[in-house]
Amino acid sequence: MDLAHAAEEVLAPLGYELLEATAIRTGRSLRVLIRIDRSDEQPVRVEDVRIASEAMSLELDRTDPFDGPYRLEVESPGAKRPLRTARHFERFDGLKAKVRAGERAFTGIVRGVRNDAVTFEVDGELLVLDLSDIESARLAEWPDAPR
Repeated sequence: MDLAHAAEEVLAPLGYELLEATAIRTGRSLRVLIRIDRSDEQPVRVEDVRIASEAMSLELDRTDPFDGPYRLEVESPGAKRPLRTARHFERFDGLKAKVRAGERAFTGIVRGVRNDAVTFEVDGELLVLDLSDIESARLAEWPDAPR
């Protein structure tokens, strides 16, 4: 089972964007993490987490994809918000992001998005990366107001 695909299929019709889907085994324990955002870009509420959690729980019960027990955790983006799309970078323009692209890993300020290229300010210099070259990116600071 492709966890991310299954989660997207379940959550998108409910108005949620999947930001992250991972299954991490630690010893005999399996943790299934689903990180969501609202498609309308409003802040995720406790009610949203409850709805998404119930929907994912039903889907995982239906498909039974894991051997043995697991712990399902559905979370709002929080302080470790992944940045995956051009729109994500646009929303958080002006904020710091931790980025990994190939051999490079840095923390820089998002300075803009044009087509599929993201501009970062790193140590006073501008760095432009194609979105496809960014392996991972997360916010490195929290905005002072919802975005």
